[in-house]
Amino acid sequence: MENAPAQGLTRALTLRSVVLFGLAYMTPLIVLGTFGVVAESTGGTVPTAYLLALLAMLFTAHSYGKMAAAHPVAGSAYTYVRRAIDSRVGFLIGWATLLDYFFLPMVIWLIGGAYLQAQFPGVPFWVWIIGFIVLTTALNVRGIKTAERANDLLMTFQVLVIGIFVALSLRHVLHVGGAGALAGTAPFANHATTLAGISAGAAIAAYSFLGFDAVTTLTEETIEPQRTMPRAILLIALIGGGIFVAVAWATQLAHPGSSFDDPSSAAFEIARTIGGDLFSSVFLAGLVVAQFASGIAAQASTSRLLYAMGRDSVLPRRIFGRIHPRYRTPVLNILLTGVVGLIALRLSVATSTSFINFGAFIAFTFVNFSVIATYVRERRAGRRPGPLGHVIAPAIGAAVDIWLLTHLDAKALVLGVCWLALGICYLAYLTRGFRTPPPELTFEEEPPVVAERV
Repeated sequence: MENAPAQGLTRALTLRSVVLFGLAYMTPLIVLGTFGVVAESTGGTVPTAYLLALLAMLFTAHSYGKMAAAHPVAGSAYTYVRRAIDSRVGFLIGWATLLDYFFLPMVIWLIGGAYLQAQFPGVPFWVWIIGFIVLTTALNVRGIKTAERANDLLMTFQVLVIGIFVALSLRHVLHVGGAGALAGTAPFANHATTLAGISAGAAIAAYSFLGFDAVTTLTEETIEPQRTMPRAILLIALIGGGIFVAVAWATQLAHPGSSFDDPSSAAFEIARTIGGDLFSSVFLAGLVVAQFASGIAAQASTSRLLYAMGRDSVLPRRIFGRIHPRYRTPVLNILLTGVVGLIALRLSVATSTSFINFGAFIAFTFVNFSVIATYVRERRAGRRPGPLGHVIAPAIGAAVDIWLLTHLDAKALVLGVCWLALGICYLAYLTRGFRTPPPELTFEEEPPVVAERV
């Protein structure tokens, strides 16, 4: 292995590749995994909550697209904030983002293991967790193209399961209520609908969108990133949101209202109602495959963020800023993410998911601020960018993100603040008491290796 390679990462990903990685990260089936919880919050109007969440997330996706075009390098929010606002603030945003990135693969593997243990209680839980970690780590170590090919197959199966679920839901609706039932407005508004309930549901539904931003960490492995990445980010948010709304609509038609035996496993109850025991087993397989595909994308993005910060010497360069000479991947970072995933053996799903969103919403907020800061800088330089896309849209996005941040539970906020405090202490050490800026990331590299389009 070697430090800071002369040729850097390999540009091999097309628009299609990036969009599929982003959708895998979002895990389209998550809309069914959280359906019961959102239905309870909204009084049985889940698609309306997802429509509101989609509208909110599009503002932040727009800001990510603008910053990705302006700074087509790995690092995501960490890079955008340090270049548009301040290097020290950028460091803290990168540090906050690590809370989300580091633990999200662990949560993905934990949920997948929980599904499998529920179906096969005789198999030790640790077998499922280690199995997820070993397989996804091996695929990511082999290279981004290997992970992409596996991701294509897994996404195909996941989409197939979603399609079958929607088709069976609509068949059930036609059988019970006839064609007229498809035109009903109850899934979007009913007697139990309130603005407060829809807002609370949208706050939960917005978590399903986490991941559209993560593909920016693959910028240096994307062909024509200044053109491809902004389009990919918006497509991921739109396609993912469209899937969420369509699936929620069909599912809400099949099961009106918000009454379930167990809201946390409502999708299994509905799957059994519309398709019997056989389909409920297929549905379980789809959920596990979805978690596996999402784990591949999440681990790949985490390792690239660590690589960007290591190459900058913000994190120790000898450990994090290294690329394997054969596979051209940040192998140590990929392995470290796998080791962190072992923490899942000691955590529950409820505990682990309570704090991964803190870093995400902090990053979303400051990416929106970065667009506004760029606007101010452009105006001072004599250029006149449009205020609608550079001020108004990101301001709305930032306001929504702050609102979502304040609605996290108390444990998430406390843990998030403690993580930030630790980051401030490390930054003080790194900058000798804030007297010097953190090492500047130049991203200077030789002409990148460009893989043939596949």
